[in-house]
Amino acid sequence: MQISEHSVLQEIRHTLTPILAATMLGVITGLHGVPFTGQYVFLAVIILLLVARFLYDIDIDSTGRKKYFWTLLIIWIIMRWSGILAALVLIVYAAGLVQFFNRDILLQWAIITPFALVFLQIVVRYLFFRYHTKQGFFDKAIIVGVNELSLKLTKAIQQQESDGIQSLDFFDDRGVSRLPEKILLAGGLKDVHRFVVKEQIKVVYIALSMTEQSRIHFLLDELRDTTVSLYYLPDVFMSDMIQSRLFSIENIPLISLCESPFIGKTARIKRFSDLILSSLILILISPLLMFIALGVKLSSPGPIIFKQLRYGLDGRAIEVYKFRSMTVCENHARITQAIRNDSRITPLGRFLRAKSLDELPQFINVLQGRMSIVGPRPHAVAHNELYRKQIKGYMIRHKVKPGITGWAQINGYRGETDTIEKMETRIEYDLNYLRHWSLSLDLFIIAKTLGIVFKDENAY
Repeated sequence: MQISEHSVLQEIRHTLTPILAATMLGVITGLHGVPFTGQYVFLAVIILLLVARFLYDIDIDSTGRKKYFWTLLIIWIIMRWSGILAALVLIVYAAGLVQFFNRDILLQWAIITPFALVFLQIVVRYLFFRYHTKQGFFDKAIIVGVNELSLKLTKAIQQQESDGIQSLDFFDDRGVSRLPEKILLAGGLKDVHRFVVKEQIKVVYIALSMTEQSRIHFLLDELRDTTVSLYYLPDVFMSDMIQSRLFSIENIPLISLCESPFIGKTARIKRFSDLILSSLILILISPLLMFIALGVKLSSPGPIIFKQLRYGLDGRAIEVYKFRSMTVCENHARITQAIRNDSRITPLGRFLRAKSLDELPQFINVLQGRMSIVGPRPHAVAHNELYRKQIKGYMIRHKVKPGITGWAQINGYRGETDTIEKMETRIEYDLNYLRHWSLSLDLFIIAKTLGIVFKDENAY
């Protein structure tokens, strides 16, 4: 495609972001009547380098979650901004320059600049799309074949601005009566070549069934003398696939139908983020862990830590740690889910469960590599054996490590699942997480979890 979000819009952001951060220091310094020279110029250079390093990979658009774009952007920038400030403080103290700066200037700069950076993203994104739409630089595309798959593709392209597609036309010769409302045909297969040449089409999506090989080969032969980019959407994609991708083995093309999102580079990113975050969290909450452990020991007889078998990655059994919140430690073939006002829950346990404090030892599971901070919540083995027979695709959630929190939990499906419908909805959220995973989605889920954990009425 002619316009690439990563090749143009990203480069604009990469250039302007550090410049704006350094410029804001100069602006605030000037407003205070302080000359922007000497140590402030030195500080501006350090800021330029730090921001260029830590805010270089702004990539929120590529997540495909247009609904959460601004929320993810703000969370992402603020989290990275905290790291930049920490590094800046260390550098200033190490260089012995603290006494040379006006603290009011630095404080105002630290508070105002992240909002200026968010505003920059808004302005750049708006002007970029407005200019290129007006200039007609976005690609024109057509879809050959009208079916459920091609209609889903149309909707996805319309919702995802960064795909660079300006307009779509449909071609099919299998009967106009099949067309949904508001979908008009531009012609049949024999009209595609003429239309591509006349309208300077850049992209052609072929959404014909794999059983229609003769029609597909006809279309490929017709377009052989053009420069269009061809994308084939085989009807196998009508299946419910997880992290599908096209690859080859010895030049034999293969399409993955169900695959973990954590392969190669993404697996390393996921594990590294888990290690860093879980280590920091355990250090910060270590006093709290000791107080809770003492409270559990003194409040009721039994072990402090409750270990329960759960299914982990690839359906292998793992031991998951929790602070004991009940008078019983069920870990056998039949396990009764906790219900509201459950008599088995201790008074302290009721508080711990309501605030999710009983889950804190699972950060140790994360360090061990058994769990992740974000992922499908692990169910007891007995529950897995029950639901895997009743819910289609249930075990697909075990393509990744279970998590302390997850996409289902922040969308209200936390706690008791007393009906098969509730569990089905929870599983659908889990599978959607697998389909659309990104590091920014993990950060969003973590931030949202912190916001709802203390007021969630589904926890008991």
